[in-house]
Amino acid sequence: MFKRFSFWLLGTAALFGSSNVSAQQAFTFASDPFAGTTALTTPGRQIVGGEPSIVFDILTDRFVFDPAFFDVGTTVTFGSGLIANLPASGLNAIVLQTTDDDANASTAFGAGNAANLLAGQITSDGAGFFIYFNSGLNLPRLVYSTNLSDPTADLKILARMTNLSGSPSSLNQFSAANFQIATAVPESGSWAMMLLGFGAIGGVMRRNRKPVPA
Repeated sequence: MFKRFSFWLLGTAALFGSSNVSAQQAFTFASDPFAGTTALTTPGRQIVGGEPSIVFDILTDRFVFDPAFFDVGTTVTFGSGLIANLPASGLNAIVLQTTDDDANASTAFGAGNAANLLAGQITSDGAGFFIYFNSGLNLPRLVYSTNLSDPTADLKILARMTNLSGSPSSLNQFSAANFQIATAVPESGSWAMMLLGFGAIGGVMRRNRKPVPA
């Protein structure tokens, strides 16, 4: 009995210790996106780069944002499409599809251009994220905007997806599943319940342990 219970306990510990048993990868953003810059205090739009290059699997991976640093609420409201097909309000995570004119324009299509298109379409104030295809870099980038409806809102480039280079059509594959607002850690009461549970497990183990012969 003790041996069988020990294996169950090890499995339970592994379950608590690992929140993701598949090949999924979470790219978590949990710090001030404008830290170390004067973007928020400088008049006019500031575009802050210095983003990391990442390999992002659209089918399995996700971006996770800490609402303590990104003013987007606690729920993802996702939209994807050409600019004219996006709703004028209610979105905080957008994938801006690229037209052939954008992809082949003589002037590179950058974060500012994408933000201007969104500001011209979106009528309700609110911060949010968007993914667009940068024609100069030939890859998609993830951007945070302090106000999607404001053409002067500051922008922080959060990541560039190097494995999707040369594939504007890859933007069609993104969905709401690729975006997540981080949830809070368990409250003290939840931790107490977990500790009581493990205490009960220990009590059962002690009761079922066979006495050692003298």
